[in-house]
Amino acid sequence: MPETSLDEMRQLLPALPDADADAGAAALARQDRLTKPAGSLGVLEQLAAWFAAWQGRDPVRLDRPRVAVFAGNHGVAARGVSAYPADVTAQMVRNFQSGGAAVNQLCRTVDAELRVYEMALDHPTADFTVAPAMTDEECARAMVYGMMAVEEGIDVLCLGEMGIGNSTSAAALACALFGGDPADWTGPGTGVAGPALEKKIATVRAGVERHGGDGVDALNLLARLGGHELAAITGAVLAARMGRVPVILDGFACTVAAAVLHALAPAALDHCLVGHLSTEPGHERLLEAIGKEALLTMGMRLGEGSGAVLALGVLRGAVSCHVGMATFDEAGISQG
Repeated sequence: MPETSLDEMRQLLPALPDADADAGAAALARQDRLTKPAGSLGVLEQLAAWFAAWQGRDPVRLDRPRVAVFAGNHGVAARGVSAYPADVTAQMVRNFQSGGAAVNQLCRTVDAELRVYEMALDHPTADFTVAPAMTDEECARAMVYGMMAVEEGIDVLCLGEMGIGNSTSAAALACALFGGDPADWTGPGTGVAGPALEKKIATVRAGVERHGGDGVDALNLLARLGGHELAAITGAVLAARMGRVPVILDGFACTVAAAVLHALAPAALDHCLVGHLSTEPGHERLLEAIGKEALLTMGMRLGEGSGAVLALGVLRGAVSCHVGMATFDEAGISQG
């Protein structure tokens, strides 16, 4: 794996490409000629134009969607912040690999390729209440690993994560990035409540107090409070932007990882959709902070890319209508 540094990652941000305005305009013009009242497909029309602009072509293509799920372990899990032990991360990875998880069934439903990336499961991050979760070098290495998931030829990238303790890491990272009280960002995750949730909030508070502060930028915070899988998602989002590959983000932890880039450059997530609104309380607050709206609200908080893959089904519908519908001229229908 090529070596890099966080400074090199920072240097990529000013040169991030923009959407292709001509392709987006062509898609909007086609929408006006399709056999339907103007605007009658609502969000589907907006999705088709957004997709065309970021693919840089119209008609668009959605033949090769990839779902990338990154899995990592967190040292902070030893503090009892999850309803499950850290061993479950590796067990769930095996479940993904054998086809038994929810995301496997959803990928089959929408005909998407699933890739699962293990992130040094035998070497969890450090407990961020006593030390930085990762060194800057480890964080950069994880970002590069995530960037490698963006292979040439994929049409859209859906991102998800698996990692016992990562909702604690995500809450701490979101709080450090965007401010507020740790209790506002910290939710049940795998299902903790009562004293266990209070312990989780206290853990988030201790991490933010230890690692936040002036002079610490978003990538430093990712290293100090994040996880291998979260850093990989940050890297994947960055690489997708460099390659003009549209991205669909999953829930709270995944969106926090992407939001690291927003904190550095507010337009850095313009190529991203948020697939669904998680029931984790911090997710809605986070979407407000980064100026995004979720495509779906399904009452979910599973992770593993499940909400992103469901949203891919909606995007498939938008693309099918955009490409497959006849124009008024083609159908011999008076436009009025």
